[in-house]
Amino acid sequence: MKHVTYLVLLEKTPHSDWGVSVPDLPGCVAVAKTVDAALRRIHIAIEMHLRGMREDGDLPPRPKLRSVRPRLNKRSCEIYATVRVAA
Repeated sequence: MKHVTYLVLLEKTPHSDWGVSVPDLPGCVAVAKTVDAALRRIHIAIEMHLRGMREDGDLPPRPKLRSVRPRLNKRSCEIYATVRVAA
């Protein structure tokens, strides 16, 4: 089985849970109280998003290679990670 790796962005502010989005899959998001839970949820969300695209007859986009620079300040935290899913 072929696998694809997507870049994900995790963000948190002092009064929020961790929010995760996938820059290459607009609208594919997840939220959780911990980073680990957020990564598990986004993994499931990506698989569901890709399955829905295939069912609609759309080709899932190939992940774009990009360099990223996380930001950290007193009000928010931003982390980038990758998630590998079955294509």
